[in-house]
Amino acid sequence: MTEGVVTEEGYKGVGSGEKEVLSAQVKDRILTWIVQGDLAPGSRIIETRVARELGTSQAPVREALRDLATLGFVDMQPYRGSRVRKPSKKEIGESIEVRVELEALAGKLAAVRRTENCLRDLKQLLSEMMEAAVRDDAHEVAKKNTQFHARIFEAAGNQTLERLWSMLEPFSLTYLTASVPGVDQQWLSGRHQLILDAITEGHADRAAETMRIHAIEAAKLIEEFEHPELESQ
Repeated sequence: MTEGVVTEEGYKGVGSGEKEVLSAQVKDRILTWIVQGDLAPGSRIIETRVARELGTSQAPVREALRDLATLGFVDMQPYRGSRVRKPSKKEIGESIEVRVELEALAGKLAAVRRTENCLRDLKQLLSEMMEAAVRDDAHEVAKKNTQFHARIFEAAGNQTLERLWSMLEPFSLTYLTASVPGVDQQWLSGRHQLILDAITEGHADRAAETMRIHAIEAAKLIEEFEHPELESQ
């Protein structure tokens, strides 16, 4: 067995609890790729490539893809492999309606429960986002954008809220906001400074409203953008 790699044979000898943990880790990694736009809607997911990237066998990758298919994030077809599912505009619209309120609640709770570690992480992510915006690197802006919001939900200290966001984020396609033609990357990144200021100062209501406004702005960008990654219906 190659060091650091779980082979197919080795995977069969792993206990059921360990298998579930490994499969969950692979699922989380694939979901992160989907959320950040590294795996765009409609793109093919090659099990061998994912296994090689993560240093594991195909078995946990296959199990992870089955779980993601059950959740509606992946399409699996016999003899045709797996692809990231293209959400319809209706699905995106419905998920955004819910997400707007989740974002507001997360901002409110984060302003109350913020820690120095949280604020440091958010400042660092915002700095990296702004640097990417200056370079006009839309993909990196989108990635840091997603990580920034994920950190706020983590800072909110409510696991149920965090799980709901994780379920909706792949359907919200936040990363598309940075790829809309004509969008000012520095303006988009700068909107997050208002969020950070409200959280840093502990203004719960202002943090909630700023998050809500930002989510609505992002939703409008996505809804008005005719993107090939989206299904029309």
